[in-house]
Amino acid sequence: MAASVPPPLPPRSARRFYATVHGTVFCDRSHQLSRIRAGDELLLIPGPPVDDQPGVWVHLPGGDLIGHLPPEIEAWLSPWMLRGGRATASAVRVSGTEVPSWRRLLIEVSCGTD
Repeated sequence: MAASVPPPLPPRSARRFYATVHGTVFCDRSHQLSRIRAGDELLLIPGPPVDDQPGVWVHLPGGDLIGHLPPEIEAWLSPWMLRGGRATASAVRVSGTEVPSWRRLLIEVSCGTD
């Protein structure tokens, strides 16, 4: 079976970038956040296409939900992923409660097949 070719990235989007993860304080996600270390691989999963704004959700490899990407990134990344694009992520920095919740987890996102 031949590998499918991912769709091209939208104009003005980056193949590799850093992003904060939002929503880390809801539903005991801060407990999950405490399990992450810099360098850990994370999963990026687009929301269902039936949602008005599907979003891109960040999960631990075992499936536990951590949060979501900022809306301005979700606006182009989610549709791209739903068309067959693949994005991976790894933790860059994990901070504690002394940092605002939306800045506690910084990740590096890579789009494509690198």
